[in-house]
Amino acid sequence: MAESFFQPAIIDIEASGFGRGSYPIEVGFVGPSGTVFCSLIHPEPDWQHWDIQAEALHGISRATLMAHGKPPEWVADELNRRLQGQTVYCDGWGHDYPWLARLFDSVDRLPAFHLEDLRRLLSDGEAARFHQIAAQVRSEQKIARHRASSDARVLQMALMRVKAEAAV
Repeated sequence: MAESFFQPAIIDIEASGFGRGSYPIEVGFVGPSGTVFCSLIHPEPDWQHWDIQAEALHGISRATLMAHGKPPEWVADELNRRLQGQTVYCDGWGHDYPWLARLFDSVDRLPAFHLEDLRRLLSDGEAARFHQIAAQVRSEQKIARHRASSDARVLQMALMRVKAEAAV
């Protein structure tokens, strides 16, 4: 009989761009029970980097952040409150970790959860199929927006599908 696989918390972060000076603009996650959290982040005064190509991808303007973003303190506190003690997985650890660190450092807080690369949950064979499965899930769910909570949900659903296929 195949071993069942737990449904982990998955987080995704949208950012102002890539590389030096970029910062988080939206964070979203899907918890193990399917609960969803998403918030735009109001930029700190020294967060000035802005990449028009990144904006075109996620569809979030700096003006939208200024008008609707939550204070970084609130976002960090909500993440800690909702994810405390959990291991939370992301698909872009090399980018997501620095953006999360920038959020928490800006408000002099530490994450109360552990961020881990989603790849650690996948065998080599599963990893080879993962992006194709994620694209299928995105298409089936008719998710066109590249936003944090919807991306986290797609990643979680794709992970569960890859694991279910491996168990057969």
